[in-house]
Amino acid sequence: MGWSFRKSVNLGPFRVNVSRSGLGYSVGAGGFRTGVRSNGRSYSSVSIPGTGVRYTSGGSRRKTSSGCLVMVAAGIGLSFAAGTLFF
Repeated sequence: MGWSFRKSVNLGPFRVNVSRSGLGYSVGAGGFRTGVRSNGRSYSSVSIPGTGVRYTSGGSRRKTSSGCLVMVAAGIGLSFAAGTLFF
């Protein structure tokens, strides 16, 4: 098994994931989340909080990947508006 790296930054209901393979983002609350992986594939997941049980579906390829840049820019703008930079 090889080494891996992943860092998540939460900005309210938004989450930006930084990994060796790129940037991904998601939005959700409680046990529901939907997002786009770093390879451009979208997904949705439902989980039971505190149990580690999760069901994930999806994997469809998105037409464009510019949405990630928009989400990161929005997160940085929100963090500046809040007075704190989370990165």
